[in-house]
Amino acid sequence: MNIGEASARSGLPSKTIRYYEDIGLIRPDRNNNGYRDYAVADVHKLRFLQKSRGLGFSVEECRQLLALYEDKSRASADVKELTQAKLTEIDRKIRELSELRHTLEHLVHACHGNDRPDCPILEELSDEQHA
Repeated sequence: MNIGEASARSGLPSKTIRYYEDIGLIRPDRNNNGYRDYAVADVHKLRFLQKSRGLGFSVEECRQLLALYEDKSRASADVKELTQAKLTEIDRKIRELSELRHTLEHLVHACHGNDRPDCPILEELSDEQHA
């Protein structure tokens, strides 16, 4: 199938599919005229990549997951380890965002938001003591 059909079947834009090919995540066959010829297995890999990216895995992590998926002698412990590392990273980001939210919430409550020029938010941002 051509790239348009692969795009429709996988739900990925053609540009993304070309990118995945450029970086070696997929390798469709080529017809005699040089056009890409995607197989059902390629579409399956594209969906796999789309789901993996949707779960927050980086391109390199997707490369590892795809290699593990294709390796029939893999140990599920390797897949779990990679996924656990992603979960740990997400938990760290959630903590950081929660701290940011708390700080911003404090600043918003400290500011009167009136017509006066004094603003605790700007004062906190320009505080040279924390630099």
